[in-house]
Amino acid sequence: MMLNKLEQNKILLRSVVSKKLKKKEIEDICHLKDMEWKFGLRSQIKWYTQNIKKSDIHNLLYIQKKLIGYTLLRKRSYKAGNQNFEKKYLLFDTLIIDKLYRKKKYSNLLMKFNNKVIKKKGFFSFLICGKKLILFYKKNNWKKLNKKSINIVDHTFSSYGMIYNNKKKYKKYFFNINR
Repeated sequence: MMLNKLEQNKILLRSVVSKKLKKKEIEDICHLKDMEWKFGLRSQIKWYTQNIKKSDIHNLLYIQKKLIGYTLLRKRSYKAGNQNFEKKYLLFDTLIIDKLYRKKKYSNLLMKFNNKVIKKKGFFSFLICGKKLILFYKKNNWKKLNKKSINIVDHTFSSYGMIYNNKKKYKKYFFNINR
């Protein structure tokens, strides 16, 4: 019996909160991120140390024990409509696949896993992306928000916003990205 390529590659998907990541896993994440955003490994580790919270969620895609895909889901707050109180959502931050493994459908596999984790956590998720990525996210069941309905309180915003697993529809969202 012949195994398909995915079975031969021994794929492992894991979801881990920051406080349970090992030092080696953090270094692997930073190394993977540096393949795309070339600031140097030290700079990536410094950013991680300064910006990642203990409850942030890291979705990891391994092939034969090598980290080849990564997504960061950050628990953040928002207000919606006329509400005066904040609620939590998951900021979808960073989707990356190792350059050697791109165009092989691993991003779709990781997105299915991300969506499953988002639903399991019981929040909706929001992301910011460029025009070129809208179709990719739409194919993965995300919905594009009207730019007029998005107000990012603590970040400059000029691209597109998309949402997943949102049960209530609001005319206006006030997102906090950094807290």
